[in-house]
Amino acid sequence: MATVKKDDRLTSSQGFMCVGFAGVFSKTVTSPLEVVKIKSQVGTFHCKKGFLHSFLVVYQKEGIRGFWKGNLVSCLRLFPYSAVHLATYKQIVHLHMDELGYVSQWRAIFAGGLAGISAALATYPLEVAETRLIAQNCREPTYRGVVHTLSKIYQTEGLQALYRGFSLTILGAFPFSIGCYAVYINLDKMWREPQFRFTALQNFINGCIAAGVAQTLSYPFETVKRKMQAQNPWLPHYGGADIHFTGMLDCFRQVIRNKGILTLWSGITANMVKIVPYFGLLFSCFEMCKQVCLYRNGYIVSPLSYKLAPGVDQSMGPTEVEEVKRYLKNRKFQSQQGSRW
Repeated sequence: MATVKKDDRLTSSQGFMCVGFAGVFSKTVTSPLEVVKIKSQVGTFHCKKGFLHSFLVVYQKEGIRGFWKGNLVSCLRLFPYSAVHLATYKQIVHLHMDELGYVSQWRAIFAGGLAGISAALATYPLEVAETRLIAQNCREPTYRGVVHTLSKIYQTEGLQALYRGFSLTILGAFPFSIGCYAVYINLDKMWREPQFRFTALQNFINGCIAAGVAQTLSYPFETVKRKMQAQNPWLPHYGGADIHFTGMLDCFRQVIRNKGILTLWSGITANMVKIVPYFGLLFSCFEMCKQVCLYRNGYIVSPLSYKLAPGVDQSMGPTEVEEVKRYLKNRKFQSQQGSRW
């Protein structure tokens, strides 16, 4: 998957905040595509006539506000998801390191899959809330806000409703990891050069390709998961789901029998269109935030350029740079005091 590159010149909190802000910004900008994708997966009436027509129907029925339904809960979910994912990934990778600290590509992807499952488990109720908020008509809402959505689901449907469909997250992690691995083992052949020579643009393209392949392979599991999250017999139109089912297997069976197997990839166009702008904004916004932090830490001369600060060792961590600055400042102060005497 396309991920931002870790920079040891940032503190842990700075890195986390840069990733968080970049994620919030890219999610917010691409929210209309996410809304159309999830509505298509659930099977609401908005998305019966294709990708472009879905935007028109959403605008006509719900207005411009309809394209940002569920964005707040999606952004709130990003922070605990990232924290759990990072902590779990580090622990798993550490267990699989050899004596030289090396981890194979397959084990790294496997660790990423397990970390993703752990993070999804911790934040799954927020994902259910996001699906419910997007599936409903915002002009005739059943749910009003994140807290109201979670409390109403818990009160009317029980705790299990907040984790309905989670098993599909686990099942979908396997084809997702296989897709990532299939792309990364062929990168050398595609670019005809070793991976350590890849430019930033090449790494960006690699991440987008890996995301496209992996998400396409795991997409049927996500489609059924969204239908399970949305369906509720007490909501108008059963929560917007286009079929009625009793469980995961029955949902697969009903979709294939009544709608056709290709319906499992409903909304895939919106998902593919979203990949490039989402990761492009993610990378560019992260780099902008990183420049501000590097300037604040004393590594570069301006937050508007990457021109390195003279006399600063770029291999040192931010704490070490701060200690050196403090030492030089004290030394200068002492020399000034000595010259006065």
